[in-house]
Amino acid sequence: MTARPISVSLALLLFTTGLGHAQDLAENAFRIPAQHAGKKGLEAVMVRPTEGGPHPLALLTHGTPREASERAGMSPWQMLPQAREFARRGWTTVIVLRRGYGDSGGGYREDARACSRRADYYDAGKESAKDLRESIAYLSKLPEVDASRIISVGISTGGFATVALTAEPPPGLVAAISFAGGRGATRPDEVCNPGELIRAFHEFGEKSRIPMLWVYSENDHFFGPQIANSFFETFRNAGGKATFIRAAPYHRDGHGLFSMGGISIWASMVDDFLESQKLTLRKTLLSLPEPPDVAPPAQLKAGGQEEFRAFLTLPPYKALAVSPEGHLGYAFGRRSKKDAEKLAKERCEENSARSGTCTLVSVEISSAGRHSGSN
Repeated sequence: MTARPISVSLALLLFTTGLGHAQDLAENAFRIPAQHAGKKGLEAVMVRPTEGGPHPLALLTHGTPREASERAGMSPWQMLPQAREFARRGWTTVIVLRRGYGDSGGGYREDARACSRRADYYDAGKESAKDLRESIAYLSKLPEVDASRIISVGISTGGFATVALTAEPPPGLVAAISFAGGRGATRPDEVCNPGELIRAFHEFGEKSRIPMLWVYSENDHFFGPQIANSFFETFRNAGGKATFIRAAPYHRDGHGLFSMGGISIWASMVDDFLESQKLTLRKTLLSLPEPPDVAPPAQLKAGGQEEFRAFLTLPPYKALAVSPEGHLGYAFGRRSKKDAEKLAKERCEENSARSGTCTLVSVEISSAGRHSGSN
């Protein structure tokens, strides 16, 4: 969708998330040294409980955009809401950006040549898993990490990488979770060389014995119910251990279930799985960051007001756009303000019944840490 020029009708002066409040969670960006990632290493963000002592490790990893040009714009901060959910359950949670994404070093090495005559999903999965394995090796030595209990969690190609990781598990890996795991969906409801992808799941299943949770939504337009069931059946028949959940349809494309908007759905699935593996770490959840006291745009509906409050706690670069009828769209953790604004407008217009009417909310950082809003 082409972004349309629009006027700014609401300005907010904000500062970064939750400053001035006691926090249950600590968040910081850092680099993971990795042999195959060159001098840059791998971009990462850690979210952990502030209470003392090391905590078991949850390693989170991302999917792959259909457009190769979008890989450079990715950031580990874009998975911050998911990381917070694991951290508030007692995990030292690390989001890692694999080679060839964002500013991680080493170049893109997981091309499966999906639509060619020489598709190789198996080696692509193994290449992705290298970054997870090297990350775990480094993180296991940190004082914040209890390396005796480690889980890996991935979405889409990250879920596929997590499946591959369980076939050659690093020390301490006790469970793994794949949301909509797979590769090669270059267009909606179409996977290139699906037989080769199913074959790769079979090969990983022959070696994998780590307990896994697999979640696929009924309206996933990357990996729909039929092929998702084929992944599961071939993996299980080969010897892999997985619990399969076919989740109800989620928004327009269930591939986005593992997101901030889907937390109320997927968190209970994760909790049940972790309990089944005796990996429940806390009886009560730690608190999420408190948003600053800023009034939401007047036209937002009740649900939108809650989303606005959550948006205030998210990292820059971020932007929010609203429509006259109260719909919103937002983006966060982007590489530039321009990118965040463009994406926020596009998402708002997709949600709005009246195309082209969304208005940007300008978000700036106040050095004084004071907040004000005006129409």
